[in-house]
Amino acid sequence: MNKALRKAVIAGNWKMNNTPDETKALITEMKPLVKDADCDVVLCVPFVDLYAALEATAGSNIKIGAENCHWAEKGAFTGEVSAKMLAAVGVPYVIIGHSERRQYFGETDVTVHNRVRAALDAGLTVILCVGETLDQRKQNITMEIIAMQTKIALAGVSAEELKRIIIAYEPVWAIGTGETATAEQADEVNGGIRALIASLYSQADADAFVVQYGGSMNAKNAAELLAKEHVDGGLIGGASLNAADFATIVAAASK
Repeated sequence: MNKALRKAVIAGNWKMNNTPDETKALITEMKPLVKDADCDVVLCVPFVDLYAALEATAGSNIKIGAENCHWAEKGAFTGEVSAKMLAAVGVPYVIIGHSERRQYFGETDVTVHNRVRAALDAGLTVILCVGETLDQRKQNITMEIIAMQTKIALAGVSAEELKRIIIAYEPVWAIGTGETATAEQADEVNGGIRALIASLYSQADADAFVVQYGGSMNAKNAAELLAKEHVDGGLIGGASLNAADFATIVAAASK
């Protein structure tokens, strides 16, 4: 992290876990552990937990996000939730383009772009996920894949709107597998993303831009990853479901 240029963001991605009551209990446990954080703290929770999470975090330094949104404002899209709906209930953040959405639910670079556009138009801050598969890494096309994903997602996004976007580099081969990119690998790709932002916008925009790492960051490896110049926080999966582990990661980002 380079705290002189940007503030770290630690975001939990709960995925399909926790009922509303479990959400309240976990957040109640977390709040005193992260109240003095010198980084932004976000919890992205399932749709059914949003009200409980917003209620439980009221008056605290924890912000709430959703795990997805649709590109349409309304319409015949059974089972979907719009960005406008999220904004209406007071949700400030949304994850878009997670590899699990791409893998299991047919997300493409184009639909990711459409969702980003809808989220920005609704006033939300986007955590945009990008990352390569193991085969793509072995073929040495990691940055080509990530550049393509990023350029399509950010098409038409202004420099002012860019301030409401965070990119989370999540190597697909390191999500939910227990595998983690080395700190050097994470820093190299995150630095490549920052260079891409500089080429698309400006160096000043790139210097202020937050690039997280999200491939199995946990309490044990967070400090090493977050010590790297271009790792500005994390999108945390399993470790965000444990208050003590999540607090350890937040503490590492606060140093």
